[in-house]
Amino acid sequence: MLTLSEIIATFQTFKLTNLDAWRGRLIVWTAAATAGLIVVLFAKASEHAIDLFFSMQQSYWWAPILITPLAGMLIVWVTNRWFKGAGGSGIPQTIAALHVENQNLPLSSFVSLKLAIGKITLGVGALAAGFSAGREGPSVQVGASIMHAFRRFLPVGFSVHPKHLILAGGAAGISAAFNTPLAGVVFAIEELGRGFEQKTNGVVITAIVLAGLVSMSMQGNYIYFGNLAVGVIDRTIILPVILCGMVCGIFGGFFSRTLIESSSRLKGRLGAFRKLHPLWWTGFCGLMVALLGVISAGAAHGSGYSYTQELLKGGGVDSWQYAPIKYLATIFTYMSGIPGGIFAPSLSIGAGIGHDMLPLFSNSQLPIAIIALCMAGFLSAATQAPLTSFIIVMEMIDGHEMVISLMAVTMIASLTARVFSPPLYAKLADIQSTQLTPLVKK
Repeated sequence: MLTLSEIIATFQTFKLTNLDAWRGRLIVWTAAATAGLIVVLFAKASEHAIDLFFSMQQSYWWAPILITPLAGMLIVWVTNRWFKGAGGSGIPQTIAALHVENQNLPLSSFVSLKLAIGKITLGVGALAAGFSAGREGPSVQVGASIMHAFRRFLPVGFSVHPKHLILAGGAAGISAAFNTPLAGVVFAIEELGRGFEQKTNGVVITAIVLAGLVSMSMQGNYIYFGNLAVGVIDRTIILPVILCGMVCGIFGGFFSRTLIESSSRLKGRLGAFRKLHPLWWTGFCGLMVALLGVISAGAAHGSGYSYTQELLKGGGVDSWQYAPIKYLATIFTYMSGIPGGIFAPSLSIGAGIGHDMLPLFSNSQLPIAIIALCMAGFLSAATQAPLTSFIIVMEMIDGHEMVISLMAVTMIASLTARVFSPPLYAKLADIQSTQLTPLVKK
């Protein structure tokens, strides 16, 4: 039995009697809950923006041809004028913030309340304008920015480093955006914090738990794509795993390489045109997205969530064109420079590829499983984050019986994609840092 002195020593070891330590914990918990709340509100605003666009598009099919390019030009102008650093996905900025000590850049170039406000406002605007983007990547930057902003309230000497808050906020963002807490933990380890420290574990897990509780209190304990009947998984899944992994790896590798190349300097006349006329370039990209939307009756627009859900339920588009159209629309959206992520569109592209591959497995009784395999495979190939990809899809469809097959397809896709492209987010983080350095020095 412990003596009184031993009990007191235990309390002192864990700082249970230290008021400053408790104050620090309360601030971290408040920051995590706030990040979760803002991400959920961002998600709801994004859904309303997408609904608004589609209601307009259904009433006036020609409206996107005008609205998407013009709104894109306005969004990029505002981004470059007042919110430099808020463009694109948000995940590269968060990664760059975690390694900012290696550059002559302030953290505010990548994470700040100002950037979070710009990311939410302009990201919602981009979805209302009909661009093919997601809000999950931006949610990472928003969550990281919000939690990092609370650092100024921490007591002096509190054990949590400000960058631990960035890591935890990014993980909380992905967790609250998809309602996938396990994927949030893995994402923090695999993508954000490759030098993950043991003392960071508690902050990350606490942030994810609190952000998840806030998300559940506002939206319920929902599964992103609903409970799906995947079917019995047996040895017949082996061939689909291999083929889906290789096909998604090839297309996802080219997709990733295209985004990387378009983020640096384009060569030739297109590169010169973009450099001299960045807003007209955005208008051109917006027009391409709008025309792809006209061709596909609107399938090119938005995050692709509704189309993916329909495909998983056995309905949705009958045409093979959905995957390539969404593929091109997402590339043009990214090249335009508007704030928006690629997570949800990548899942949608993968679902389309899986739908197109179903005739190859005529004897298969697992159409939902094959679509899910391609979702995970394409996301893994595009991001080269196989662990995050298989876990996030598993949690999205409640497909725990597919753990091994999802793990296998993401590994095959990721290895295949490496032939064509380096890791997407790490490379984009380097490009972000390089592009922002001259602006800071001015």
